[in-house]
Amino acid sequence: METLTRIFRALAFGLIAMIGLFMALVFTFSTIIAVAVLYVVARFRGRKFSVQEYWTTRQTERKPVFPTGVRSGVRPRDGVTDVEARDIP
Repeated sequence: METLTRIFRALAFGLIAMIGLFMALVFTFSTIIAVAVLYVVARFRGRKFSVQEYWTTRQTERKPVFPTGVRSGVRPRDGVTDVEARDIP
């Protein structure tokens, strides 16, 4: 019975691994197709297409996630006026 369980687990693991591999391949090929479409459109418009140039322009056009003025979450300690420590019995 234990052998049958191990075989079933190995088959389930292999199936999940194959599904993950298929998903990774679909993502890779869809990315390649998207970059190829961008390249063809740029050639029709008479422009030079560079992937690195495309990503840098996309990064500069993107809005920041956090509004300006927000730092690393550390509040200034100027507003602290009183600190009280008590021992709990």
